Amino acid sequence: MTLVVGYAPDGRGRAVLHLAGMLARSGGDDLVLCAIVPAAWPPSPARVDAEYRAHLDREAQEALERAHERIGGNLEISTVVRHARSVPAGLLEIADQHDASLIVTGSAASGGAGTVTLGSTTSRLLHSSPLPVALAPRGFRTGADARVTRVTAAFGGSGDDLVVGAAGVAARVGARLRLASFAVHPRPPYTAGVGREADDALVREWMQEIEAAQRAALERVRDLPSVPPDCEAAVGRGETWQDALEDVDWEDGDVLAVGSSSIGPLARVFLGSRSAKIVQHSPVPAVVVPRGVAAELADEAASAA
Repeated sequence: MTLVVGYAPDGRGRAVLHLAGMLARSGGDDLVLCAIVPAAWPPSPARVDAEYRAHLDREAQEALERAHERIGGNLEISTVVRHARSVPAGLLEIADQHDASLIVTGSAASGGAGTVTLGSTTSRLLHSSPLPVALAPRGFRTGADARVTRVTAAFGGSGDDLVVGAAGVAARVGARLRLASFAVHPRPPYTAGVGREADDALVREWMQEIEAAQRAALERVRDLPSVPPDCEAAVGRGETWQDALEDVDWEDGDVLAVGSSSIGPLARVFLGSRSAKIVQHSPVPAVVVPRGVAAELADEAASAA
């Protein structure tokens, strides 16, 4: 398979290279490193404009060559400089031409280190891509031989396709599988304990229901033709989304899989509010999967020899 990697022409954003290398080594995939140069509008035949565009092309190609060297390893890597009206449009065009299975990109430069931050480019990509989109946390780094060791599927109690699809991918790359559910329960501003008993009772009831749903989902995973080497479940709780995600353990080699919203188009990524909050507070790389692709991956996992 082929992974399309969006790399800034200015050479910044090494996190995406670390993530792309880890994913490619894990799945034995090829990489297409892309630098998108904004197309001039309106087009101009002026000599100054042509010289400036040539200068941008050279800078972008040099940045891609340096990126190629940084990834290293025994990976099949090609480079592409593309003129497009926008970065998302350029990446989607290249992905379509190379029949890619995944687009890899980084976080916005304005975000803090250690978590995924969505900017205007990534947000547009996440609302239009027909392919899964992998996002590297800002400052993400791995070792030269790093591989995916655990796939965590965000689980809301329904939607088996993402779980089964994630299980199939985990089994294929030899990684463990974990289902993780997240609950945010802001504490009411009471100065005394009055009224908290009912809230705690609801939380306990939800915990019982989600844990039962997790067990049922893992039973379905264990019936697949090819099963990940280990399967587990976890529940993260907190007063904020950051607290809830920090309530479960994370380690090197983790990747978080998040499904797109059920209210969005079947064939494209569309982040609902819950999915967006999970992605934006993820301390590990997050892969957002369109519902249609999740269904395809689940079918592949169910029929794998």
